[in-house]
Amino acid sequence: MPRKKSPPSYRLHKARNCAVVTINRRNHYLGPYESAESYEKYARLVADWEAPTADRPPTVPVQTAGYPDPTVNEMLLCYWKFARGYYTSGGTPTKELACMKEAMRPLKALYGHSRARDFGPLALKAVRQHMVDADLSRGVINHRVNRIRRMFKWAVGEELIPPERFEALRAVTGLRYGRTSARETKPVGPAPSQAVEAVIPFVPPQIAAMIQLQCLTGMRPGEVVMMCPCDIDMSEDVWIYQPRRHKNQWRGHRRIVPLGPKAQAVLKPFVDRSETAYLFNPREAEAWRKERRPVHTKSNRKTPIFPSELRARENRKMARRLRKPNRVRWDRYDTGTYRKAIEYGFVKAKKDGTVIPHWSPGQLRHSKATEVRKTHGIEAAQVVLGHARADVTQVYAERDLELAKRVAREAGQVCMPRNCGAWRTSRQQLRRPPDRIPRR
Repeated sequence: MPRKKSPPSYRLHKARNCAVVTINRRNHYLGPYESAESYEKYARLVADWEAPTADRPPTVPVQTAGYPDPTVNEMLLCYWKFARGYYTSGGTPTKELACMKEAMRPLKALYGHSRARDFGPLALKAVRQHMVDADLSRGVINHRVNRIRRMFKWAVGEELIPPERFEALRAVTGLRYGRTSARETKPVGPAPSQAVEAVIPFVPPQIAAMIQLQCLTGMRPGEVVMMCPCDIDMSEDVWIYQPRRHKNQWRGHRRIVPLGPKAQAVLKPFVDRSETAYLFNPREAEAWRKERRPVHTKSNRKTPIFPSELRARENRKMARRLRKPNRVRWDRYDTGTYRKAIEYGFVKAKKDGTVIPHWSPGQLRHSKATEVRKTHGIEAAQVVLGHARADVTQVYAERDLELAKRVAREAGQVCMPRNCGAWRTSRQQLRRPPDRIPRR
C-alpha cells in the first residue's frame, strides 16, 4: 500500500520573523509566527494542497461594486444571529441549530479570515475534503455542504455578497456512493421484534409503555415523550392524539395519531393525572427503581464500617454535587434520556445473563411502517407515519420480499419448464440454419 505523503510543515522564517510553509517549491508567508491567523492560512493551504483539484489555478477574486466586503467570519456571525431566532420551536432551539454550528466549524477553520466574495467552488471542495479527512460519513458530509450553501444563499438575500457566489457553489455536486473515499454507514432498518420484547422486563413501566406505543402507532420518539392528557381526545372509541410540537410543524403539516384499543390499554395506567402533566415522568421511574433496589443494612453486613469508607462515601457525594451542582430532574423524558433508559435496560439484561441485540427508538418507527406496508399497502403506511409524500414513507417501510417471491412463482408457472422436450426442440431449431431439415 503506498505511503501517504505528509503535509508541508509549519515553521518559522527567521529572516522575516514570520510563519512560512513551502508548497510545490514555493514559500507562502502566513503572518506572525504562532498566531491564529497564520494557523488558519496554513490549514487552508494544506487543505488546498491535499484536495484533488489543488493543481488547478486559483479562482480570480470577484470585484463587484455596491456590495460590502465582509470576511467569512463576519458573514457567519450575521447568519448565526439570524439562525438563533429562526431555528426555534416554542422558544427552544431545534437540532438544526446545532447542525448549523457543526457545519460552520471547518468553514471557520479554513477560510474564516478570507473574503466571503472570494469563496468559490474549489474552496467548498477543500472544506468538503477536510470533512472526509475527519472520517465523517458521506451522508453527513453532503448535509453539511448543503447547509454551507444555505448560509451563502442567506447572505445573497441580505446583499452581503454578490449572487454569483451562490450560483457558483451550486455547481459543486454531492458525494456519490462508491465514487468517494468518504465512510459509508449502514441504512437504518426495523428493530428485531424479539429484541424489543426481550428488553421490556428490564426497563421501568414508563419506558416499557413508550416502547409499546411506538410499536403500535409508529410515532417518533419526540412525539411519544411529550404526551399529555390534554392532547388526547378520548370521546370516541378510537382516541386521537395531536402532538403540540412535531417535526413538520414549521411546514404547516398537521400530525394526528389514532390510538386503538391496545394503545389505550397501555395508556390507561398513566392518564389519571392533571391535564397538563406529562404521562411518562422520569421521577416516577426513578422511584420505581429505588423500590426494587436491594437494601444493604447493618444486620446483613459481615464486615465493619471503617472510617475511611465513610470518608470515601462523603467524598463521592461531594464530587457528584460539584460535578452537577444545578442538576434538576425533568418532569418528562427527551429523546436522549429515552434512548439512554433503553440502553440501561440492555446493560441490566446483560448482568442478568441475557444478551440482547441493541436497537434504537427510531427503529420502532421503521418496524411499524414495514408491518403496515406489508398488510395494508404503501398508502396506509404513509397515513400512519404522517408523511406528505409516499416516497418519504419508502425510506421507513421495507419492501415486502414475500410479495416479490409470490410474483416470481406466478411468473414461473407460465414459463416453459427447462426439462420439457419442446424447449429442447425449439432451442435446437434456433441453433440450426433455417434451410436445413431437422433430423428425425
